[in-house]
Amino acid sequence: MMVLYSGTTCPFSQRCRFVLYEKGMDFEVRDIDLFNKPEDISVMNPYGKVPILVERDLILYESNIINEYIDERFPHPQLMPADPVMRARTRLFLHNFEKELFVSVGVLEDRSLQADEKRLDLARRTIRDRLSQLAPLLIKNRFMLGEEFSMLDVTVAPLLWRLDHYGIELPKSAAPLMKYAERIFSRPAYIEALTPSEKVMRR
Repeated sequence: MMVLYSGTTCPFSQRCRFVLYEKGMDFEVRDIDLFNKPEDISVMNPYGKVPILVERDLILYESNIINEYIDERFPHPQLMPADPVMRARTRLFLHNFEKELFVSVGVLEDRSLQADEKRLDLARRTIRDRLSQLAPLLIKNRFMLGEEFSMLDVTVAPLLWRLDHYGIELPKSAAPLMKYAERIFSRPAYIEALTPSEKVMRR
């Protein structure tokens, strides 16, 4: 059985929990206290971070790598496009999300920066501006890649869930993005994957 070492408030861990529930397979989630991590976390991941996926002698870290492995190992429902060109474009999107959005999420999640208001404000503005740029894409599209739910939706969902928690207010022009977010939040797998700590993050 797969075991996912997961932070109860970690947006990257939430991605992996979401995928596991979407697949409807047997797995175990082990909750990790991010501020009092067991020693074996640093043994399994030299960067000392969660999520970590363990299956027999395989140990994986980094949420996008974990999620692609799960998607290939359990192909139904498929979350990465079957077409190689679309799959490559999706990977590029995922890469850009990490560079342009989730670097700033990392700043907001870093407890050592909580007194650095300038840096926190810059991170919030960056996220607000980048997310607002996605809104036009979702005026006609049900999901990021069109009508099909995909890994792109999985990746961005934990951030959209945490906007209130992070103190980020999107402009009115981002209304299509928020309607899109509600479509994701209503998925049974999304609801199941939320921890009690995550449920209270959103008003």
